Amino acid sequence: MLLRGLEINRKSDIPTARLITTGPPAAAEWTRLGFVPDARQLEVLESGAKWGILNCTRQWGKSTIGAAKAVRHAWSKPESLVLVASPSERQSMELMRKAATMLRRLGIRKRGDGGMDASLLLPNGSRIVGLPGVEATARGFSAVSLLVVDEAARVDDAAYKALRPMLSTVNGDLWLLSTPWGKRGFFYEEWAHGGEDWFRMSVPATECPRIAPAVLEREKKSLGPKWFAQEYLCGFMDNGAAMFGRDLVEAAFDPEAEELVLD
Repeated sequence: MLLRGLEINRKSDIPTARLITTGPPAAAEWTRLGFVPDARQLEVLESGAKWGILNCTRQWGKSTIGAAKAVRHAWSKPESLVLVASPSERQSMELMRKAATMLRRLGIRKRGDGGMDASLLLPNGSRIVGLPGVEATARGFSAVSLLVVDEAARVDDAAYKALRPMLSTVNGDLWLLSTPWGKRGFFYEEWAHGGEDWFRMSVPATECPRIAPAVLEREKKSLGPKWFAQEYLCGFMDNGAAMFGRDLVEAAFDPEAEELVLD
């Protein structure tokens, strides 16, 4: 079910929502959360995909999209559990602040769940909980309805593998949001080799209406082509530390690849 609108009961001050089951919400609905999505952002928000990977430029609004998906999911699915994981507690708290601001715009006062510091409890019994991407602290939750991993390329593989089983009993949704960080880790593996179950979207800075071309020219000169390609053009760049690049190594194990000849 999708959130179509929100009505405030003035007598009890308890928010109630009108829910619909058919048709995508209008773009104007998202302005109620405090932002106006561009065309690519709206495509993500209305995709309906259960599993998604966003490989996007810096400053595209990945965390805002993650917060919006968390709020919408938690409100439209009573008594659901939404987990938000990031590389650090500070980053998780930043996304949780965005979610709290969106809820406040809907007339829902900020309230914790009484157990987690980074948590939001909704009137319908749903919870949004923020976690650092650390394996030791990621365990202990069950029946997770939605897992959002922000800055996923920087989250440890062990944390990701500890979080995924929490979705299994309810067939929960999973979204990975990040700018690339080399050809390594689960974010790269899911993007490059994860199969057809994933909705994938890549948005380079050249397609972001909020970043001016002049800014990109300046950044390219300052950062250099390799770093610029990673931060702004969604490129999975080898870090240069390995003797052989990732593409060469993968080709060596591909039975259909042409024979490699090294001089």
